[in-house]
Amino acid sequence: MRKVFLVLLLVCAVATFATAQYTYKGGPDVLGAHNGYGRGCVMCHAPHSGSLGNGKATTSDPQNGMYALWGQDLTPLYGKTFDFSGDNKATYAVTLPSAPVSAHDANTVILFCLSCHDGVLTNVGMMQGQTVETLPIVGGTAPTLLAKAAPAGGTPYQNDHPVGQNAIVSCGGQYNWDCSGGGNTTTPITMSGTASSQFIKNYLGSFWNGGNPLATFGTTVNAVTCTTCHDQHSMTVYANTNGSFSTMFFVRGQYTPNANGNSVAQFCRNCHGGESNEAHGLMNVPTI
Repeated sequence: MRKVFLVLLLVCAVATFATAQYTYKGGPDVLGAHNGYGRGCVMCHAPHSGSLGNGKATTSDPQNGMYALWGQDLTPLYGKTFDFSGDNKATYAVTLPSAPVSAHDANTVILFCLSCHDGVLTNVGMMQGQTVETLPIVGGTAPTLLAKAAPAGGTPYQNDHPVGQNAIVSCGGQYNWDCSGGGNTTTPITMSGTASSQFIKNYLGSFWNGGNPLATFGTTVNAVTCTTCHDQHSMTVYANTNGSFSTMFFVRGQYTPNANGNSVAQFCRNCHGGESNEAHGLMNVPTI
C-alpha cells in the first residue's frame, strides 16, 4: 500500500511539474515567456506608479513610469555607452539616453529592453537568466541576461549583434541586397531587385513582407534596434501580410529550425542579402 502511495505521489508530482512548465512557457498565449509566470503585460508595463508599482522600493528617476508605463527601473542604464560586436568595436558604440525620449524612440527601445535583459547593472526581477525554450537541434538553452554573458576579459555586448545608429542596413555592396534605399538615406528599403524580390517570394515569413522593421536614430534611418529582429509581444507566432507563421525566441519572422531546414539562415538573410541563395543565382530554394 505504501509503495502504491509513493508511486501515486510521484505521478502527481510529475504532472504538477509538467503543468508548471507548460504555464511557465506561456502555454498557447503568444506572450510566451513574457507572460512572466502569469503577470502578463504588467511585468513590463505597470498601470500605476511605474517601477514603484512593480515592487521597486525606491528610484531616483524623475520620469519613473512616464513612458509606456514602463515598470522597470531605468536609472542604472541612463547615459551608459556599450560597445557591440564588430570588426572595430567602436563602430558599434551605443550611448543610451539620459532619460526616455518617447516610447517609440529607437534608443529608448534599447534602453527598455536592457532594463530587463542586462542582468548586471539592472535588477533581474523574475528572470531566470536562460531561455524557457530549448535550443533546437543542439539542445540546451541560451542566456537571456546579456551583460552576464560578456566575453572573458571583454566588456558587455562585445559578443552581441550590434544595434544602434551605426548598425545600418544598406542596399548594394558585397553583402547587401539589390534593393533601393537604405543606409544613411531617408528612404526606407524597397526590395525591388531581382534577387531580393525573389527572396521575399521564397521566404513568405520574411519581415520585409510585413513592412520595414528598421529603426530611425536621429537622422540615421534603416538601422537595427532590438525590435527589428524580435517582437517582444509574440514568442511563438509571427504575422505579416501573407499570414501567420511559427517562430520561437520572439523572432520576427518564420523561424522553424530543423536539421534539414534553412529558416534560420533565411531569417539572417533578411538583412544579410549577399549570403542568400538568390544573390548566388539559386532562385527557387523554398523556406523550410
